[in-house]
Amino acid sequence: MEYFFTYFLLINAITFAVAGSDKYLAVNGKFRIAEKTLFTLAFFGGSVGLLLAMLIFRHKISKGSFIVKFVAILVLQIAWAVVQLSDKI
Repeated sequence: MEYFFTYFLLINAITFAVAGSDKYLAVNGKFRIAEKTLFTLAFFGGSVGLLLAMLIFRHKISKGSFIVKFVAILVLQIAWAVVQLSDKI
């Protein structure tokens, strides 16, 4: 369980930093980080970091297609967590 917590903190910190960097790049008209990269990081556990970055940096919050895909990842993760927890009970 300790490794899971460490992984969770690390992947979310990385995701937050990558999303923040993408916002910085967007504001300055530079080469952007692919949405696929952000979704991959979120899928592998960084959804909290991406959500925080979206709220704090106001990044990608008006892009409907991004929100839909992000919510789909969240729903899958919540469903996975419920299944995992129900096996423990």
